[in-house]
Amino acid sequence: MTTSVIPSTKRTSDDAALDDDSPDDGSQGHRKRQKVEFDLNNIEIHEIGTRSVEEVKQEIRKALDDHARGEDEEYDMLKETLSGKQKFIYDDEDDEADSTLPEKRRQELKVYLVALSSFTPRLGRSTAGLIKSVLQCQWIGRDEQFAKIYTQFLASLVSAQGSCLTQVLATIVEKFSYSRPSDWAVTAFPPVTREVAQARIHFALRYLLRIFPAAKSVLAHLISSKYPYHDDSKRMHIAYVRNLLRLREYSPALKNDITDLIISRLVKIDMEMQMDLEDMDDRLTTMVAMALRSTQPDGNQDEEGSDDDDDNESVSSVESEDDELTRVKTAKESFEKMDFILDALFELYTPYFRDPRSDEAMEVFGDLLSEFSNIILPNLKSRHTQFLVFHFGQQSEELVDAFCGTCINIAFESQRPPVLQQAASAYLASFVARGAHVPGHIVIKIFEVLGFHLDQMRTLYETSCRGPDVRRYAPFYALMQALMYIFCFRWQDLISSVPEDVDKDDPSSYLDQEIEWESEVKDIMRRNIYSKLNPLKVCSPVIVEQFANLAHRFRFMYVYPLLESNKRVRLSQYSAGAYSSGGALRDLSFDMNDESWQQLDSYFPFDPYQLPISKRWVEEDYLPWRSIPGLSTEDDDESDEDGLGEDDEQLEEDTATEEEPGEDD
Repeated sequence: MTTSVIPSTKRTSDDAALDDDSPDDGSQGHRKRQKVEFDLNNIEIHEIGTRSVEEVKQEIRKALDDHARGEDEEYDMLKETLSGKQKFIYDDEDDEADSTLPEKRRQELKVYLVALSSFTPRLGRSTAGLIKSVLQCQWIGRDEQFAKIYTQFLASLVSAQGSCLTQVLATIVEKFSYSRPSDWAVTAFPPVTREVAQARIHFALRYLLRIFPAAKSVLAHLISSKYPYHDDSKRMHIAYVRNLLRLREYSPALKNDITDLIISRLVKIDMEMQMDLEDMDDRLTTMVAMALRSTQPDGNQDEEGSDDDDDNESVSSVESEDDELTRVKTAKESFEKMDFILDALFELYTPYFRDPRSDEAMEVFGDLLSEFSNIILPNLKSRHTQFLVFHFGQQSEELVDAFCGTCINIAFESQRPPVLQQAASAYLASFVARGAHVPGHIVIKIFEVLGFHLDQMRTLYETSCRGPDVRRYAPFYALMQALMYIFCFRWQDLISSVPEDVDKDDPSSYLDQEIEWESEVKDIMRRNIYSKLNPLKVCSPVIVEQFANLAHRFRFMYVYPLLESNKRVRLSQYSAGAYSSGGALRDLSFDMNDESWQQLDSYFPFDPYQLPISKRWVEEDYLPWRSIPGLSTEDDDESDEDGLGEDDEQLEEDTATEEEPGEDD
């Protein structure tokens, strides 16, 4: 028996040396990897086991010839052999006594692949079954030499049969979701680690991408179609995303496609998770929060040998069909999917912002802004994905300007749908209000810009306004609510001077003082609050109440008389269209005394981050809501139980707008 295997390498390597992930354009990836080059064309095999290449070629030729004549006995045996699932039977007692024969027989599959490469021009539609058998072969769980030979065969097949390109790439991409060693293990072969398995997948994929440029466009479609469903296991999602990010390193042409894909699927999970939480009662959301506390802070969520069910042991120690426990388990796993994926994305982008004023940082942030505008912004239920732009958008003033400018353009472009304009206003206000690294002079600038547009809208709308109508004047109310929200969080930045006895580190020292505010701030708010559009009747009541309390105690504006008179105003009498008569409301069984459906939601998308692992990236980025001792005009024994507490274990939106009047201490 003779065996000749001649790989051309720059160094001797073990199995993991198949990994060669330097980018196609020659630039260095941010994660440095060992570089190895293989010349697959120089792998030569003459004989392995008990058969020579020439003997196997004769066998394959006969099987293909017989198949062409309609005789499939040997053809079917060939398919079974090439699938790698064949169970060998000893021919005689001598074979049974040879302890090395099983290994020789297992190794013969390499000879079959080398021999079959010579027949790839004959493979086509009539031999689809044979091609399918070869592609189903579990190759990544075998040895290093087999992985190289198999990769060479795939290249030979695609070269001779271009129509097989999609099929070949699909079989590789399907392996992106492999998450356990059992997914790729082959009986009687030594165990292959996850890192080695992934290295072999990406070596084969990169080799094909280099040889066949057309593969990139095909691959862009496949990575989307093979992406795990939203209800697939956390482990599958983690494995798939890791492999996508690895592909992104050596295929720059697919960089944006991959990032868009990951973020779009992440937003979908994010939205569905929020809708599920909204349907849960407080007890269930508490159970989800308690289950999430078991998530490991190091982010290592896929240790080899662990089981998917282990992820849910903290929820229930016994198997149960209880619907509530099932919902809690599902919610916990969805949160953990989001947590891992976002943590990976934060880690991916961070190196680009080492110099946040560089052209590279601005270019990468431009890509993030594109994903924000086209994917995140239109999905109003997204709760966590947007923190990518929140975090990286605060790395420099130039990036702050870039994000604010994007939101302003969307909010005030007339061709944009009103719902997007309102969402952009909410994002801008939340970014400015919550962004810990947004400087005060930008807060003033944004306040004045929003105020300018608010005045323009008021002038336009007042000519036809009979009273408050959220459906007709929604953009105006969205801007007014945004300004009140900014005021609640950044009131100190809107002050030009204070009396000498005010301690800037003690917010309570500002109460009941003669404060001078930045030019136009007071006038902007007064003109619009007391306009015919009556925004305090339409804006979210919790935001209005908080603004009214702060404005009163800072001697900024006293709006309580207006709030009292608004209690006698019925929004239904001003509602546009068919609803003005109330008939449609009666048909739909609406409570005529419940006007919440005619008021704005308190949607501000950068309220505190909830995911336990990835929150490390943003904990220093947002301003917490700070209660001001003495702000409340009433003695409230429950004032210490502030609904704004940042350590709240409930998975509810933790915002300044959730505080009820009298709970400010």
